[in-house]
Amino acid sequence: MLRRLAWIDRKVGAILKPVIFAGMAGLTAVITLQIVSRVFFTSMSWTEEVARFLLIWITFLGAALAYQQGRHIAVTLLRDSLPPMPGRIVSGLATLVAIVFLLTLAEIGWRYMTMQSFQKSPSLRLSMTYVYAVMPLAAVIMAGLSLIDLLRLLAGAPMREAHAEIDSDVEQDLARESLK
Repeated sequence: MLRRLAWIDRKVGAILKPVIFAGMAGLTAVITLQIVSRVFFTSMSWTEEVARFLLIWITFLGAALAYQQGRHIAVTLLRDSLPPMPGRIVSGLATLVAIVFLLTLAEIGWRYMTMQSFQKSPSLRLSMTYVYAVMPLAAVIMAGLSLIDLLRLLAGAPMREAHAEIDSDVEQDLARESLK
């Protein structure tokens, strides 16, 4: 089970990285086009809108990638000051709180997305559903990653370390066990 969870965790990062990279490349291209068109030609109104929408998507998906890599700010003073078992309990409770928060955020984002579905963007005439869809999507991704963390914690595996895409020691141990 831990191996499958590690695989899912790794795949989330493998999917998010190129999507965010493409979004950043697109944002750079659109902003460059906007600047060039303003200086040499007539300003293109759609470039500002595309840049804003790309920035929204990059922000939310980047937050999900940062969550997957353990790069969000965390106050671990209490957990680190406790013995191992109470520290794991505190970590589990904090993870449960995060899951509840993220699922609530996903529900609110879904409601907002459906509430604004009739609205169209001014220049592109794009349904705002596509713009706002990233909020529940990113929240569900982060809730899923939190659930993976909770299951790993319950299985006795080490917690995800900060600035780690996946706990490679656990993955190597699992690979060794599967060879036995």
